[in-house]
Amino acid sequence: MRLSECTIGKEVHKMKKFLYIALFFTLLLTIFLLYFNDSPQNTGESNADDTQNEQDEEKIEPATDVNNIIQQAKDGKVPGSSVTAGETKLDSLKSKWGEPEQITQTSRGHYGAYPDQQMSIGYSDGLIFDVRYSGKSLATIHLNDIKKVQGEPDQVNYYKDDSHDQIILIYPMNQTYQLKWVLKKPTNDEKNPPVDHISVVTEPQNDVQDKISSMSLKEKIGQMIIAGFTGTTINEKTKDLIRNQKVGGLIFYSDNVASPSQTVQLVNEMKDANEVNETPLFLSIDQEGGSVSRLPGQLLDLPTNGAVGNVGSSQFSYGIGEIIGKQLKQFGFNLNYAPVMDVNSNPDNPVIGDRSFSGDPQVVSQLGIQKMKGIKSQQIIPVIKHFPGHGDTSVDSHLQLPQVSKSLEQLKNLELIPFENAIEKGAEVVMVAHILLPELDRTLPASMSEKIISGLLREQLGYEGIVITDDMTMKAVTNNFSLEEASVDSVKAGSDIILVAHDYKKVEAVINALTASVERGEISEERINQSVERILKLKNQYQLNGERVDEVNVNQLNESIRSLLEEY
Repeated sequence: MRLSECTIGKEVHKMKKFLYIALFFTLLLTIFLLYFNDSPQNTGESNADDTQNEQDEEKIEPATDVNNIIQQAKDGKVPGSSVTAGETKLDSLKSKWGEPEQITQTSRGHYGAYPDQQMSIGYSDGLIFDVRYSGKSLATIHLNDIKKVQGEPDQVNYYKDDSHDQIILIYPMNQTYQLKWVLKKPTNDEKNPPVDHISVVTEPQNDVQDKISSMSLKEKIGQMIIAGFTGTTINEKTKDLIRNQKVGGLIFYSDNVASPSQTVQLVNEMKDANEVNETPLFLSIDQEGGSVSRLPGQLLDLPTNGAVGNVGSSQFSYGIGEIIGKQLKQFGFNLNYAPVMDVNSNPDNPVIGDRSFSGDPQVVSQLGIQKMKGIKSQQIIPVIKHFPGHGDTSVDSHLQLPQVSKSLEQLKNLELIPFENAIEKGAEVVMVAHILLPELDRTLPASMSEKIISGLLREQLGYEGIVITDDMTMKAVTNNFSLEEASVDSVKAGSDIILVAHDYKKVEAVINALTASVERGEISEERINQSVERILKLKNQYQLNGERVDEVNVNQLNESIRSLLEEY
């Protein structure tokens, strides 16, 4: 019995020891849980640093999603902020955030920084037009991420100073806003750099409105004209068009451009003549590639759109557009009547043919939009043409008035598809053709038809950019209408720019006819102001200026062409 009692006593002692240990660890666990339940991060009673960190997380979290940034940019905003470009006033922002820091002045307005909000803002006349965001999580987005979602940018700019070497990818969100992605310039060591900051920008409204209010009727009408001229040097009539008639732009043809050096000199002379005016000129040309290539010199031939369509590569089409943009930039031009968005649906068409990418509207859309973006990437304004579609005509509108007897439904199923897609992707200038579509308008061709320009293009397709006519001196017009009346009808229908590509007297007659129509009340000055506003916004957006251009490097341009063609 004594041995059993001893054994039992030892077992009881062990159990008590185990219970004491268990109670000890239970007590420690309870203290641990009580401590963290009472800590500020769970009760909401955080210190100032914790609060700031939470606010930062709220601000930067949406930036990890490219699509989220795009959706907000369409409304003029950046992640984590209610500031809206073109709407928010500086005084309203100051009342919330105080005075901006590090204020700098630029040609567009003032810029100020708000480091605590990881933002900078551009403002003019008390209105914010540029909202820049540099949240930390933007660094998780890289160049390839952007292009995967948005494709190639519509425009590429570069910025370099002592501490920065950056690339700026510009994508139009709609007719009001642009989204700019700013990254370190790609190198061989870092081909896929992260985003440094983003910018959502709109044109400062007050600047444009103030300028319009200070312009005479003559200046406004002039902005709505792109004129042709004669010769390879500037003459007195051309100077008069620029200085006295105040034309908004000029178109160059093959007989105006004899060599690269002569063309550059002529472009510079045009800019010099325009120094008396506040608004820069559209300097325009047809450079499609293929048979419609106006630039002079020993430039290598670029393939036709039809050949590009046969290759069927978006990258190839973008590359062709990019090279065309580089060519035009070196020569000093800023507006190109390309790409052709017509569907080659009629084998008997005498004027389109291989100027079209394809007989398939989806192929035309895909390759045409990429070529448009390639041109824009070099800060050259592309013009999509010939709305609502010149592909199913059997006569040349340079010689006769073509007629397309299709219903609106038929047009929507073919001809309109590329234009609608290009508009959705940021087309800023549309050229309207001299084509009669009796199912839509029995009496007036598209270039003069309110039903087609205002009704179809603007209202149904939602287009808000510039409308330019095809050359009003083509026989499709002059054989059937008075040039002066046709030009007035075109503006009344919704056109913003009348292209008068030949003859000084005809240009003068159109200007006089438009001026008289406003003076007698046939066209309101408010209607003129609408067109001038679109024109000035586009010129500001592309930063057109009077800077002279240097000599063209033909060898460099040709090497770019060789490199691209060798890839395909």
